[in-house]
Amino acid sequence: MSASIQFISHYGYIAIFALFALSGLGIPIPDEALLTFVGYLTSISMMNFLLADIICFIGALSAMIINYTLGRKIGKPFLLTHGKWVKLTPAKLERVEKWFDQYGPWTIVIANFIPGVRRLTSYFSGVSGMNLSKYILFAAIGSFLWCLLFNIIGYYIGVLPF
Repeated sequence: MSASIQFISHYGYIAIFALFALSGLGIPIPDEALLTFVGYLTSISMMNFLLADIICFIGALSAMIINYTLGRKIGKPFLLTHGKWVKLTPAKLERVEKWFDQYGPWTIVIANFIPGVRRLTSYFSGVSGMNLSKYILFAAIGSFLWCLLFNIIGYYIGVLPF
């Protein structure tokens, strides 16, 4: 986390975008802690709240779209061939696809608040063949709410007297 803080301190908004994009692609970065820190920086006027929130959102959404695209282009053939190594049989894959057909959009929104799961839902949204525009709409809603919530928490940590 301290490396992320130094990176943000040195490169500002560009670092925020890069960290959230890389995190969404699987690089282990503590997203929620980082969002909270960004919110704190806005409370002490080191960053603009709206701009920081938008940059966090764009970084997170960019990674989610890349994960969706990977799932859409290579996911299903890859899982049918190699899924047995992670106990994902064709029957289980079919159940996942049915789940996404029925509950996919709201699963994407809710999964943003569950670390690690947001990456999987992006990938499986692509694997299941969800329409891209529908995916982007619900991924954007979930990402926006997630970024906003943790930035607000960080902001209030900075302004509340403890």
